[in-house]
Amino acid sequence: MLTKLAMTGFKHRWRDYLVLFSGLIMSSAIFYMFEALATNQSFLKQNTSISMVGFIFQFGSVLLTIITLVYIGYANSFLLSMRKRDYGLFMLVGARKSKIGQLIWLETLLVGVAATIIGILVGTLLTAGVSHLLVNSLGLTIRHFSAWYTPAAMTTLLGYVGLFIIAGLFNLLALTKTPALKLLHSNDQPNRPQLKPARQLLEIVIGLIAIGIGYWSMAHLATLQLMGIGVALVTIVLGTYLLFNAIFVWLMVALKRLPFAQRGLNGFTLSQLSFRIRNYTKMLSIVAMLFALSLGAITVGMGFHQQIPLMANANNAYDMGLVNATTAERQQIAAMKPKTNATYHFKATKKAVYYQAAEFNRAPFTTIEVQDKHQLTYKAVQNKAAKLQQSTSNYQLMQLKDGVMITATPVFLSKTAYDKVNQPEQRLTVFATNSVITHRAALKKLAKSHFHTANPERFSGRYAMYQMVNSMYSGLEFMGMFLGIAFLAMLASCLMFKILSGADADQHRYQMLDKVGTTKRQLKGAINKEIAVLFILPGIVGIVHVLFGLQMFKLIMITSPYTGIWLPFVIFAGLYLLYYLITITIYRRIVLQ
Repeated sequence: MLTKLAMTGFKHRWRDYLVLFSGLIMSSAIFYMFEALATNQSFLKQNTSISMVGFIFQFGSVLLTIITLVYIGYANSFLLSMRKRDYGLFMLVGARKSKIGQLIWLETLLVGVAATIIGILVGTLLTAGVSHLLVNSLGLTIRHFSAWYTPAAMTTLLGYVGLFIIAGLFNLLALTKTPALKLLHSNDQPNRPQLKPARQLLEIVIGLIAIGIGYWSMAHLATLQLMGIGVALVTIVLGTYLLFNAIFVWLMVALKRLPFAQRGLNGFTLSQLSFRIRNYTKMLSIVAMLFALSLGAITVGMGFHQQIPLMANANNAYDMGLVNATTAERQQIAAMKPKTNATYHFKATKKAVYYQAAEFNRAPFTTIEVQDKHQLTYKAVQNKAAKLQQSTSNYQLMQLKDGVMITATPVFLSKTAYDKVNQPEQRLTVFATNSVITHRAALKKLAKSHFHTANPERFSGRYAMYQMVNSMYSGLEFMGMFLGIAFLAMLASCLMFKILSGADADQHRYQMLDKVGTTKRQLKGAINKEIAVLFILPGIVGIVHVLFGLQMFKLIMITSPYTGIWLPFVIFAGLYLLYYLITITIYRRIVLQ
């Protein structure tokens, strides 16, 4: 009978359970996505030469576990808050506390295990989809990666089931030790913020010092090595929580004392934020960290992606050089619509390669001179025969041959002197497209046709350098973009779960405002402001974390990690705004129906 009553309560609040269930599914799915990389040692070793990457992922696992603990703790408190009133009523009509304790423990475990299993399956699908999208769209070369990885699935399952067993025991104790009347009215007791100036000032000071130490350790990672990552992990997480806990409470109380709070529904909005203030500080701290992790990972991933063409373009002015290209190969080149296409005749001996000077005077050969190795800035220099003969960059002409003659010296002769060289004449065709990345498929086909291989060690030019650099950085680029997307999904899950889980409780407050004559426009404005605060505050903190955190990547990036930073920031801001619009749309439908 008691089980039937419990199921009736479940059906009555199916919408709340859907929010809870979907949030837990996304949480376990993202955890699996991270572990699919972190536990796959073959993937980590084969796709990056950075020895510390395994330890970095271990620290990442610790941070994600902390986030998961808080997330599950909040989800568990939400589940408990939904059932307190129901089980309080059961106690009043004579149900035994031990039986109720068993029910809530079983309910917690069933919800958790079911959400985790489905989450692992969803995580596998997301892993397959995201990896396929990244590899195909960015032209990455990934080895030893699989969407389904059994150790990652077992780690996720055991970790989550263990946490839900503990959560179920906590719920059992919480319900059986609480009087029935208190359970009935547990959701009606606000968490009123109180200003404690001395304590809050201390939290602000400690928080700023902790974050400062974290930023300093990231900037001095070359000296501190792994210890620097550990120090940053602890201090930044601690400092972020302390600052939110101190400043957010003070901000709400201070704003309510200003004339601003008396205009329109601003006072109501501030009261809404104040009502569950303590829960918000924990969730906002998590969201700020996830924001920083996601934006940072995407920024670094895009940084490596932008570095690849820079390094390729700084190597040579031409995509490829073909000796004695066939008619079909020349047609393939023409199909790419190259911006530069020239053919130079030559005669070769073991010690020298003889060219006609007149051909270089008519079509000067372009060389690349690097001006700043750290920023990979360079200039293209047009060289006629006499200038190229003296240039220290004339090796770039020799690189475009098939590699056999790369140590030979180029010599530029008049037509008469050239004709006297007793060697068979050959042709060197060089060309440059507007983008190696855009034409990589056509260039690969051409390389296989002419050199009978796509191995960049057999030929030279921008495409060969692109191939080599891409194989070096693809793993890091993939990790950054993959984890950035995963953390972005978890960020959305956390925020939406936090906001939507309180929607039913907020509904009657908006209904009261509607009854006293408040317009729909005013109600929508109040909702927009309330949710905007929850998005903007962690966003600001997350951006600051990213700007300082990029210091870590100076060790492994040739260019500055801040190069082209505006692009990932703009993309991320657009996605973040989209999440905000989706959240307020769903929230409005619930509270204003």
